[in-house]
Amino acid sequence: MSRQSHIMVSKIGIIGAGVSGLAALKQLSHHDPVVFEASDSIGGVWKSCSYRSTKLQSPRSDYEFTDFPWPSRDDPSFPSHTEILDYLQSYATHNDLLKYINFNTKVVQVRFVGDREPSEIIGNNTREYGSLLPGQPVWEVAVQTNQSDAIQWYAFEFLVVCIGKYGDIPMIPNFPQSKGPEIFKGKVMHTLDYCKLEKEAASHLLKGKKVAVIGFKKSAIDLALECAEANQGPEGQPCTMVIRTIHWTVPHYWIWGLPFFLFFSTRSSQFIHQKPNQNLLRTMLCLLLSPMRHAISKFMESYLLHKLPLQKYGLKPDHPFIEDYASCQMAILPENFFPEADKGKIVFKRASKWWFCEEGLEFEDKTTLEADVVILATGYDGKKKLTNILPEPFCSLLEYPSGVMPLYRGTIHPLVPNMAFLGYIQSNSNLHTSELRSIWLSRLIDNKFKLPNVEKMLEQVSKEIEVMKKTTRFYKRHCISTFSINHGDEICEEMGWNSWRKKNLLAEAFSPYGSQDYVEEE
Repeated sequence: MSRQSHIMVSKIGIIGAGVSGLAALKQLSHHDPVVFEASDSIGGVWKSCSYRSTKLQSPRSDYEFTDFPWPSRDDPSFPSHTEILDYLQSYATHNDLLKYINFNTKVVQVRFVGDREPSEIIGNNTREYGSLLPGQPVWEVAVQTNQSDAIQWYAFEFLVVCIGKYGDIPMIPNFPQSKGPEIFKGKVMHTLDYCKLEKEAASHLLKGKKVAVIGFKKSAIDLALECAEANQGPEGQPCTMVIRTIHWTVPHYWIWGLPFFLFFSTRSSQFIHQKPNQNLLRTMLCLLLSPMRHAISKFMESYLLHKLPLQKYGLKPDHPFIEDYASCQMAILPENFFPEADKGKIVFKRASKWWFCEEGLEFEDKTTLEADVVILATGYDGKKKLTNILPEPFCSLLEYPSGVMPLYRGTIHPLVPNMAFLGYIQSNSNLHTSELRSIWLSRLIDNKFKLPNVEKMLEQVSKEIEVMKKTTRFYKRHCISTFSINHGDEICEEMGWNSWRKKNLLAEAFSPYGSQDYVEEE
């Protein structure tokens, strides 16, 4: 790749203008950052990976910026993706953020340019974070604008990566030789491509067709419902969901008449879950309260098995409810999903292994499924997005040493100097955690507190990952939902804030924690 002689230099660079990118931009705007956004608009996955039916999964009050509440709306349901995009646009306009964003500008390469070799920096585990070249650029970023061949280089003292784990690069299953999509006579596409279709094109793709949707997470469920709605009437064909792992879904955030937050989103409820850095007394108490954790999970499951026809359709998961909540895989079920299944418009096929044949799909039990269209709702390759732009040896260290990306305070990789990552560790409200981490990052860059050394940061992350491993088999999804309040406490304490954010002890114990509890302190 050719390098231009002129390099534009700035203190802060931000890659991505999705939810995390906007949160980082707002908190770092006093540094006049340069923001690169590959698309023509803000919003990230809300813009590029949403269907017409896509809605917010969190309660609206949990998905708002601390200084910018949602406008009043009469509809009590979850906001649609278009409403979320409007909210984000209003937030960016209100805070005059758009002037910092370079749209249609794709980052194609990132290069480390310190005065020492990367191997020296990585080997020095006692180095104070951020001590490298104070006040001087350490990262060079190459960008292409409007898909032109010209490359513009920028240099930054600090780089914030906000491209997230979703979108851009689809996760495609591996198939046996001569049993991949190439032998199928119909059409194969990933949900990433389906999201780009206009309404009429999407309806034409699905209507009157035998459609197979691979997966059973939120995108697959929404897509199956869209397929069913496009195939109403006697001429309509059923949509078949091919499912490897079944996950728990909830119809709403009320369980046997009780609000969902009582079980997971208050300080008292999180007291029964393990957390990092707990003392011996707290460890013993968690052990004694483990039957209560099990009972709460069973309580949730009893309601869902009563409310939804999971047994009827063979959709009862093989693992406890708590494991899906702890790995941020719990999805809100669309209201009309099972009514369409009752009409025969959505059918289900359990299969751990499958491959293509000329007429559709073949399964390990030797059965086949005829299909005209196969849509892969198989997720995205977030790791590849990072390795495509990060240089060696850093991209090889993304999951060292635990097999999960070790981000201190969900933001800093201890082995990657002068770089932050936002949007990679999930919680029960990703906007809220991204904003809190952005506040923390801004104060770090402004030298309002100091980080521990690399060894201590890695130790802290290892403790968090151990808690995840003990809570769910899906720990590699890297979710902090069962100890999110503790996560916020530790961030607050490191910034010098009071970690208890409520007005009184009763509220502290039993009211839910949300974005408005973390209004920035003067």
